[in-house]
Amino acid sequence: MRYSFANCLLDTESYQFLRDGTPVQLEPQVFDLLRCLAENAGQVVTKDQLIDRIWGGRIVSEAAISSRISAARAAVGDSGKAQAVIRTVVRRGVELVAPVEVIGPGPATPAPAPGGRQKIRYATSRDGTRIAWAVSGAGPPLFRAGHHVTHLERDWQSSIWRPEFDRLGAGHSLVRYDIRGSGLSDPLAPGSGIETHVEDMAAVIEAAGLDRCAMIATLQSTPVAIRYIAENPGRITRLVVQCGYVRGRARRETAYADPEADPSIALLREGWGDPENGFMRAWLSMFMPGATRDELTEFIELIGAASSADHIAEQRRVVDGLDAEACLERVDVPTLVIHPRNCVAHPLSEGQLIARAIPGAELMVVESTNVACMPSEPAWEEQLAATLDFLDRG
Repeated sequence: MRYSFANCLLDTESYQFLRDGTPVQLEPQVFDLLRCLAENAGQVVTKDQLIDRIWGGRIVSEAAISSRISAARAAVGDSGKAQAVIRTVVRRGVELVAPVEVIGPGPATPAPAPGGRQKIRYATSRDGTRIAWAVSGAGPPLFRAGHHVTHLERDWQSSIWRPEFDRLGAGHSLVRYDIRGSGLSDPLAPGSGIETHVEDMAAVIEAAGLDRCAMIATLQSTPVAIRYIAENPGRITRLVVQCGYVRGRARRETAYADPEADPSIALLREGWGDPENGFMRAWLSMFMPGATRDELTEFIELIGAASSADHIAEQRRVVDGLDAEACLERVDVPTLVIHPRNCVAHPLSEGQLIARAIPGAELMVVESTNVACMPSEPAWEEQLAATLDFLDRG
C-alpha cells in the first residue's frame, strides 16, 4: 500500500519513503511509526499502541518513543513546534493530521536526486598513497572525518550510517573518506603517524576543492583534525567533535605499560569480522556496550569488510599513539564538542579536555555508553540535531 501526504510518499511494499520525490533513508522503527500513523490517519494513536506495534510490547523508555517521533517529524519536514503533519496529543498519543491519500499497491518510482547517491574518487597523498573519498548531497560543503575502520561503499548501504549521511547531505555537500589501511584506500605503511594522517586529510580536502568548509571529526580523526586546523588557519569554518579525543589510549595516564596486555588488541585478532564469534562480540562490546544485537552484528560485518585483523591491529597501535593536545589552543574556529557521558574507551574527561582548551568551545554531554551513537538510542537523534543546528549557525 502507498500513502501520500504532505509531499511525502510511504510505500509499505517496497519499504521506501520519499519526500518531494527524493528517497529518504529511515530507521526501521521510524518507518514503522509513520506506517502506523498513516494507517490510522486522523485518529490518535496511543503510546501503548505504538509500543505494541513498533517494539512488540517490550518495555521502552519515554525518551526512546520521543526520539522516534522526533525523527519521524524530521523525515516529513515537520517540527515539534509546528506540528503541521504529526500532532502530539498531551497524555494520549500522536496523530497524523495531514490529509492522506491511499494510492494502493504498486511500485514507487522516485526521481533521481543528488542526496540519493554518492560519487567515489581518489586523492593522492604526499607519499603517493591513494585515499578514497566520496561526495553526496547538495549545499554548503561539509567534511566528515570518520572512525578508523570505514568502507565508503559498505557504509553507504548500512542501516547504521546511511541515515546520518542522508540527514547531513539533505542540506550539505557531504565529503567522507577512508583513511589509509581501511576500506577502499591503499594499505597502511609501517611507521605511519599523525603527520601521515594529516597529509591524507589535506589531500582529500584539496582534491574535493574545499577552500573553506565545516568539519565533523569523530574518535581518532579528532587529533588529526585538530592538527590540520592548527596548521591550516582559515580553511575550516566550524568544527563538531563527536566522541573525540586528542590523546590516544597509549598517551593517557591509564595506558597499559605493555601494549600487548591491552585486551582490545588481543581480542580483535580472534574471529575478526565474524559476528558469531564470541571474542569478536566481546571486543566490540567493550566499545559499544549499549548497541543492540542487530547493530553489533552489522557493525562487525562492516568493519570486517573494511580491514583485516592484522591491518587493524597495526592501525590500533597507530591510533592509540596519536597526540595533538599541544595544538588545541591554536584552533580558532567555533567548536561544538559532543561526548557520551559513560563511554569507557574514551571517557568524558577526554571530551572535556578538548572543550576547555579550545577558546569558546561548547560542550554537550549525551546519555550514551557507546563510542558512536547508534540509531536505536535517543542520543543519536540528540547528537545529530545538535550538530545540524550548530552547522546552520555559520
